[in-house]
Amino acid sequence: MIDVAVVGLGPAGAHYARRAAQQGQSVLAFERGSVGEPLACSGHVSRDLWEFLPDAAPDRLRQHEIRGARFHVTSEDDGYRFYRDEPISNAIDRVDLDRLLVELAAEAGAEIRTNHLVTAVEEGPESVSLTVQGPDGVERVEAAMVVGADGPQSTVRRELGLPDPETFLVGTLRHVPEPDHGDHVDVYLTVPTFFTWRIPRGDAGVEYGLAAPPGYDVVDHLDTRLAGHGVPDGERFGGQIPIGPPERVHTDRAILVGDAAGQTKPFTGGGILYGLRAAEIAAQRLDPNDLDTAAYEQAWRAELGTEIRLGRWLRRAYSLPDPLARLGLSALAGEIDVHMDEPSSLFSKDALGTLFRG
Repeated sequence: MIDVAVVGLGPAGAHYARRAAQQGQSVLAFERGSVGEPLACSGHVSRDLWEFLPDAAPDRLRQHEIRGARFHVTSEDDGYRFYRDEPISNAIDRVDLDRLLVELAAEAGAEIRTNHLVTAVEEGPESVSLTVQGPDGVERVEAAMVVGADGPQSTVRRELGLPDPETFLVGTLRHVPEPDHGDHVDVYLTVPTFFTWRIPRGDAGVEYGLAAPPGYDVVDHLDTRLAGHGVPDGERFGGQIPIGPPERVHTDRAILVGDAAGQTKPFTGGGILYGLRAAEIAAQRLDPNDLDTAAYEQAWRAELGTEIRLGRWLRRAYSLPDPLARLGLSALAGEIDVHMDEPSSLFSKDALGTLFRG
């Protein structure tokens, strides 16, 4: 019997596999297809990403540096600018991020199996049993614990009867190859309860995206919007975005991390950094030979819970009437010391000082 089975090799699953293997645990990790494909989320992340990666990672992954954002209440206005003098975030090669993290996990000693689909999970008092469909047929794997990092529609979550995230958005992306070296992201608050975005990626082109609740035809609305602005065609991607973690993401011998656990920012849908932080917490606290999954649950909520709660309030502001939205944005616009992953930084001494000095 192995120590840990990891299901899903996005950033959260791959990072957990790496950290567990570094601690001497036997790790077997499954990915249903090829690592990083198909692309399902944006490649815009804060600079905190580099804390989880080797020093050479920025040279490999970074496509462009971002210094701020313009928020638009309508499609035609000039936007309200928020910025810093130094870079605050990066556009990265999102597919290669997954590949790098899996390479690091393998180097640490984790066994990686791509094109392996976990179809069933059964938890017993002493172990977890996984049924896995691979290129050579079906096999059974026994592990002391299982980590469900298998995305919004997690098989591990479903099989073990854990609750779903509060809601799901539907997102679509288009990558247009025309280079753009601008240093601001554009956010358009013109979509019900969420937004449309534009991210310059330097020589790699531009990312356009739109996310909204189910029932809103995100592909048609994004295509119509971009056609109206003369944007050329490009590669298209899409996927679900879980918003709001469920009340519980563990059983006695299983935990969920990343999108499977709804560990995303409610105000942007981004989950890379929250998933990495949760995976790091889990790796620090869990020992397959003396398992206390409740300790992981308590620890990740202590670190991320406040940011997620405040993120819900920020998201509600997207649906304010236009006059109120303009009033709020104009009051906050300018140079401001706010961390893109931490809504609590809005209430820091430096941020409030900037606001009231303005």
